[in-house]
Amino acid sequence: MTEPGLIAPQYGCDTLADLMPAVAGSLGVALPGREPVVDRLAGPLRLRPTDRACVLLVDGLGDVQLRERAGHAPFLRGQLARTGTLAAGFPTTTATSMGSFGTGLPPGAHGLVGYEVLIPERDELLNELSWEPPIDPRRWQPETTVFQHAAAAGVEVVRIGPGFFDGSGLTEAALRGGRFVAADSLEDRVDAAIAALRSSSRCLVYVYWGDVDKVGHVSGAGSWEWGEELARVDLAVRTLAAQLPRGTTLHVTADHGMVDVPHHQRIDLAHDGELARGVRHAGGEPRCPQLYCERDQAPSVLATWTERLGDRAEVLSRGDAIALGLFGPVAVHVRERIGDVVVICRPGLAVVDSRRMRPALLALVGLHGSWTPQESLVPLLTLDGPS
Repeated sequence: MTEPGLIAPQYGCDTLADLMPAVAGSLGVALPGREPVVDRLAGPLRLRPTDRACVLLVDGLGDVQLRERAGHAPFLRGQLARTGTLAAGFPTTTATSMGSFGTGLPPGAHGLVGYEVLIPERDELLNELSWEPPIDPRRWQPETTVFQHAAAAGVEVVRIGPGFFDGSGLTEAALRGGRFVAADSLEDRVDAAIAALRSSSRCLVYVYWGDVDKVGHVSGAGSWEWGEELARVDLAVRTLAAQLPRGTTLHVTADHGMVDVPHHQRIDLAHDGELARGVRHAGGEPRCPQLYCERDQAPSVLATWTERLGDRAEVLSRGDAIALGLFGPVAVHVRERIGDVVVICRPGLAVVDSRRMRPALLALVGLHGSWTPQESLVPLLTLDGPS
């Protein structure tokens, strides 16, 4: 969290939403209806033209964690001086970040505005990661993805990840376009990426790896297990970089970082009647709850949470969160998906609800969603293959 006050992501400049439009531009693909990215981007996103681009997204690999734990990653450590930093976008959660990554738009435009958000016409929460309850992902997120734009421009588009991602709700909403290649292990995904890059003279290859995030959730971002998983990723990046075909550019990034929150520092709404009063649905996630209130109760809920949490959180009305620019420009159909009250936790706080959250989720050590540097900053390393 930045003090004093809260500084929103600078969408259109150096955020995760700006990465894929910049990559598409490096391949000679202009996105219809958008200004050329080369005219407005600088720093790590001012990319040179290339014939092939590979983007490896490591779920949960925050920029702060990478730099603090770089002793586990000799190859990446050697690249830190040339590794840039992007802002993930708000909130710092996978579904929202993948929406921004895949569409090149801020959350208020693509509409994936949290981990669990309201389906206004049903008055129930949608889990935008598991995509439950099932709804049409292309109606929920109708904007054309960068992958679709690239494929329409004649670029061979290949997406590589676990088989169950193919056709999933989140994939169809945020990452549709081109063809999907299923591969389980990290090593198999590296091999699949190399094969895809070598098979085409003009291509965009996307590779996803999720175990850094999984280990961080279960064991903590400060754990030795997290360090070991970082070492695996480091070896994979080294291997991938060493085998890049001529005229290929590799980009390594992430969707968010993570913080560890001790369980005794968490508020459980199941045992806090005052904070639960007037809240119809508690969505978002523990580090950034989005509260959907009973009729006419939003002002009271806002006041209660503001007083109770004090300097432990920034508590905003929906209108103030939008006006501040946290979600970027918000489309009319997206507005009611955002909580009436948005709670942005500072370090050392999380809010859970044991009445509805599974024990496995309550047991997690590492969390994200809020707007601290540890959660919001992600790395961007760009490496070129043989010239």
